[in-house]
Amino acid sequence: MRALLSTASGGPETLVMGELPEPVAGPGQVVVAVKACSINFPDTLMIVDLYQFKPERPFAPGGEIAGVVEAIGDGVSGFAVGDRVIGLCGNGGLTEKVAVAAFNCFKMPDAMSFEDGASLLMTYGTSIHALKDRGHMKSGDNVLVLGGAGGIGISAIELAKAYGGRVVAGVSSDAKAAIAREAGADEVVVYPHQPFDKDQSKAVAEMFKAAAGRDGFNIIYDTVGGDYSEPAVRSIAWEGKFLVVGFPAGIAKLPLNLTLLKSCDVCGVFWGAFAARTPQRNHANVAELFDLYAAGKIKPRISETFDLANAGTAIARLGDRAAVGKLVVRI
Repeated sequence: MRALLSTASGGPETLVMGELPEPVAGPGQVVVAVKACSINFPDTLMIVDLYQFKPERPFAPGGEIAGVVEAIGDGVSGFAVGDRVIGLCGNGGLTEKVAVAAFNCFKMPDAMSFEDGASLLMTYGTSIHALKDRGHMKSGDNVLVLGGAGGIGISAIELAKAYGGRVVAGVSSDAKAAIAREAGADEVVVYPHQPFDKDQSKAVAEMFKAAAGRDGFNIIYDTVGGDYSEPAVRSIAWEGKFLVVGFPAGIAKLPLNLTLLKSCDVCGVFWGAFAARTPQRNHANVAELFDLYAAGKIKPRISETFDLANAGTAIARLGDRAAVGKLVVRI
């Protein structure tokens, strides 16, 4: 079967079209005929051996798929051949078929497209876990979302609005500001590109503080890291929650005296481990996401679609931080 393969460590330009054996459904697995696969930040890291999991080569990137069940392994219940599903496979999604653990699959609502389905779990799954389980968000909370025009940032904006929050999005350009506003952000801060010296960092902090208002942000959702994290923490409310979600701008170094002065919590958000350790809670969150989707309160923003042969371009675009919303490959 056709697949886009990583045969050696390197950037998207090293990916090549090739063939893989058709998968067999092992115990606890289903084989899914892939209809759509979204591109996520781990895909950019995995092909250069910088992700925590290193698949044996050759492998196909792509960890989030939507498709149709073709075969069912021993011990699997609740699925039938022909079911439309979304699933997490870690890697292997940029192929025509992939074997997926059944506990990582969810039946899609009838009204959900394959493209939307392939764009839901990693972004909205992370954001609902972050805001509900780690941030303990409540109606009326003041929320700052860094990286507000990316797929995960948009999901955080939409969910925070659905939960009754006031949302400020932090973005790096006017074009991205428009995307964040379309997603529902009440206000947008357009910050400069790092690196920051001390004065620049202070200036960015003042931008966040002005947007936050007198009491600061109850929740800061940081998908960016780097030099942006410290200025954001300086705008946090008393006993606020700083949610550590990702580091495309680099791993931040925070002065811990700030956490003391604000009596705030720095909370790691590792959705994949949460889903593996507490699958029932994760399934309940996904069911809630389906309800919010049906109610029109959330919807993935898919900015571009690609065919399988051009999926490397999608990975390159995400790695360069040039993408807004979600990038999806149709198989």
